[in-house]
Amino acid sequence: MTTTPRIAIVGAGPGGLLCARVLQRHGLEVAVYDTDSGVHARDAGGTLDLKADSGQIALEDAGLLAQFRTLARPEGQAKTSLDQHGTVLSAFVPEEQDEAANEIDRGQLRALLAEHLTAGTVRWGHKLHTATPLPDGTHRLEFTNGTVSEADLLIGADGAWSRVRPLLTDATPHYSGISFLDARFDDVDLRHPRVAKLVGTGHMFATDNAGRALIGQRNSNGHVRGYVAMRTDLDWCDQAGLDLEDRTATQRFLRTEFAGWSDDLMPFITDGDGGFVNRPIHVLPAPLEWEHRPGVTLLGDAAHVMSPWGGFGVNLAMLDGAELARAVAEEPTVDDAIVRYETVMLPRAGEYAVGANQAMERFFATKDFDPADIPDPAAEHRQSIVAATEYRRLNPLAAGSAWTLRFRTPGGEKRSTLVFDTTTGTLDGIPVENLLRTGDDLKFTARITTPFKLKITCTAAIDGDTMTGTAKAAMMAIAFTGTRGAAS
Repeated sequence: MTTTPRIAIVGAGPGGLLCARVLQRHGLEVAVYDTDSGVHARDAGGTLDLKADSGQIALEDAGLLAQFRTLARPEGQAKTSLDQHGTVLSAFVPEEQDEAANEIDRGQLRALLAEHLTAGTVRWGHKLHTATPLPDGTHRLEFTNGTVSEADLLIGADGAWSRVRPLLTDATPHYSGISFLDARFDDVDLRHPRVAKLVGTGHMFATDNAGRALIGQRNSNGHVRGYVAMRTDLDWCDQAGLDLEDRTATQRFLRTEFAGWSDDLMPFITDGDGGFVNRPIHVLPAPLEWEHRPGVTLLGDAAHVMSPWGGFGVNLAMLDGAELARAVAEEPTVDDAIVRYETVMLPRAGEYAVGANQAMERFFATKDFDPADIPDPAAEHRQSIVAATEYRRLNPLAAGSAWTLRFRTPGGEKRSTLVFDTTTGTLDGIPVENLLRTGDDLKFTARITTPFKLKITCTAAIDGDTMTGTAKAAMMAIAFTGTRGAAS
């Protein structure tokens, strides 16, 4: 970036916070605005899986992958599928080293990201009222608390009902035809042993192939989140004359809806701690695109809210945030960065959204049971690991990328290991300086200690998994090549 832009992110969910963290690691200032009064102001929801090829790559860029792993639950990847009679249709237990889709509570993830931002980055209690484009491509932001600010880059990370999205598209979320009733089970192993046994360490999915399902997911600290899910009208409560605050009436209604289901599964309806929360599933049209507009873009649910099937929403939001931040740091202008980001994000999000929405439709379809409809988690995990490797190949300076460099010195070939972080890197463990990438061109300064101490300036061109360049010192220049992968 040739000038330092004023960057505003609206929304302090995982995508917005991740984007802010990576921007700050690149030395860029950013303000994040959120309606909540604080990071723990509301229930952030249940658990989610961060995938190796998206959410975990984003955490690498944020320098927080190790911290994530201290909180994550690899055992939470376990999944069991049942029919309405309680018959086990399939079961998956992850292998000991399987971390392809580690689980973490949403609240824990949000707190982790917020805690690693510069103090004061998030302006809590700021609900966006209007965002107005100005003639020079900037935006004026007015908040309901009276705060007014301007931004050279406005990033809408404010979820399904984004107030930033109308600057780019008239598209709005529509009801999918599926509603979830959210229930909570506390101290589950002691107080709700039947629920604990059904859910195990991970997830349980039960369906009757008639548009109804019971879903349980293990959270941390002895909690289970349960979902009573139905294909139904958006106003089903009004049609039934039902007040969800009346727990007894709600349970009676649900027992009728789930008549014929095994009594072993009924604790998901009858035994929750507290009342039910209605969560109708809304999705944006998919695939969704828009024409580029100066100084503004979207990430996460603001750009591509989709069904929760497959768990792609948060993963894509975080990857969106990391890629947008990298583009802002590396491109000469804000709009160059937006174009680069949207060129990748929009088609990728469209593909995942179509797939996730179709998968939910299949799960809640009224049809005969087909074993082929049950996902294969082991295959999905293998695919995620392969996709993560391919992502790093296509993004050669992404965090965690390692290269073997071969220098053609007068005394023969010398090998070194170059490892990239988000904003810098190391050569044989010694930090490099002045790291700069422009397109496929790379430049950095390094200090070597063998065969003698020397400061070198390296310039190189990257082509996929190969690098070709020259290292210049005060009195000499030598050629080098590089290949992706650790030094042998």
